[in-house]
Amino acid sequence: MPRKAKGMESVSWDAQGNWDARGNWGARDSGGREFYLDHWQARLDRLRESHHVPGATLAVLARGQVHEVASGVLHRGTGVDTTTDSVFQLGSLAKIYTATLVMQLVDEGRLDLDAPVKEVLPDFAVADAGATETITTRQLLSHTSGLTCDFTYDSGRGDDCLARYVEAAKDVGLDCPTGTAVSYSSLGYNVLGRIVEVLTGLTWDEALKKRLITPLGLAGTMTLPEEALSHRAAMGHLGELGQDPDPAPAWDPMPRSAGPYGRVLATAGDVVRLARMHLDGGLAEDGTRLLAEDSVRAMQRREVDVPDKWTVSADGWGLGWTLYDWEGTSGFGHDGASIGQYAFLRVVPEAGVVLVLLTNGGDARRLYEELFGELLRELAGVRMPEPFGPPAQPPAVDITPLTGTYKREGVLITVSEQGGKGHLVYEFVDGMKDFSPPLEMDLVPVAPNVFAGPGSGAYSADWMPVVFSTLADGTGCVYIGMRAAPKVG
Repeated sequence: MPRKAKGMESVSWDAQGNWDARGNWGARDSGGREFYLDHWQARLDRLRESHHVPGATLAVLARGQVHEVASGVLHRGTGVDTTTDSVFQLGSLAKIYTATLVMQLVDEGRLDLDAPVKEVLPDFAVADAGATETITTRQLLSHTSGLTCDFTYDSGRGDDCLARYVEAAKDVGLDCPTGTAVSYSSLGYNVLGRIVEVLTGLTWDEALKKRLITPLGLAGTMTLPEEALSHRAAMGHLGELGQDPDPAPAWDPMPRSAGPYGRVLATAGDVVRLARMHLDGGLAEDGTRLLAEDSVRAMQRREVDVPDKWTVSADGWGLGWTLYDWEGTSGFGHDGASIGQYAFLRVVPEAGVVLVLLTNGGDARRLYEELFGELLRELAGVRMPEPFGPPAQPPAVDITPLTGTYKREGVLITVSEQGGKGHLVYEFVDGMKDFSPPLEMDLVPVAPNVFAGPGSGAYSADWMPVVFSTLADGTGCVYIGMRAAPKVG
């Protein structure tokens, strides 16, 4: 029989914070209101349906216990139920797994965060010769290397796929000069994955299993499609927001080399257990130390501020972790997306709370915003920011100083003034020329350097942030999708 929820053996907390055996698990917030797992099952069911998300799993760590609920179907074509042991594609949450492996190597004295990558990977190179010599592991972890995000290359299924991927990246240009800004980089995390391979003598997949998955007892976590065949695996769905989506044309089109930046599959509960290790100072549940306390703290320490605070709700970036500031309450986590699947992870250390939501299509962003907004308020006293968008009466902003052309690797962005309003054209160029047709949009002012463009997809909902900033060298830039594009004309 499909499992819909875990943790319902449960218990609740009385007013003095003692365990109370009463048919459900609950906790009292500052107002004395109890939290029941049954309630959150109902909320997940209701919100999932209203936002046309086919299936979702939610896992929560609160009061020291992990609780899991599931809702909907894994595939609208087959109608297979979503259960708590269903596995979803985590997308960029994979970066946290890679970052953790890297920090284990730092703990062992085998890797210096501030030494050039070339000391470990002598053949490492990018199109910028100066960057080739200076890019460090710390910069890769914090997305400040300048390496692009969108270099996709299928290097095959062999154990040499990462080595071949890094070799193929030698001619790839930078999005921005190294060390001048945060700019989200998947290529950088594949270089980190290759560092893991060289220093451990294992493939990235094997290192992840040996050094994290097995010690943490993550039976529902894997990296390869054939491993998912013995599990209930979610199918991504695509379609217009506000309507029931259809199954995606492919289950997982990513090559094996995408692993370090985007290819881990897991249950929501397993993701919570990984985050719990970080919350517990690097200790597994059985007391085994997997990461030094100093490394745990370093990963959560702010390395760089993030001008675009809306695309992935980031206020800053640590060594792997996205960092949040909820009106003075600090948190960390990460978002992830693959083809029609969207994942959200949030941790509130001072409350001991971890939330994980895994979805397979529809308006997952709105589901996340509403559900996590309620959960964080109830469990941690945290108020999430309002969803991004322009105010009812947008401020008057002079777009003239921001007009011009901006370019990052494979992308040209043109900002102009049309009829007193900002207008943006986003084009793929050079090696990405035929990736997708140009995108045009009018810009609605939100703040002096922040604009909203029409959203598209589950990550931007109604509005997409377009944020103007400057690099450390004073050059203007524009952020779209957390990627920095310097002004070139």
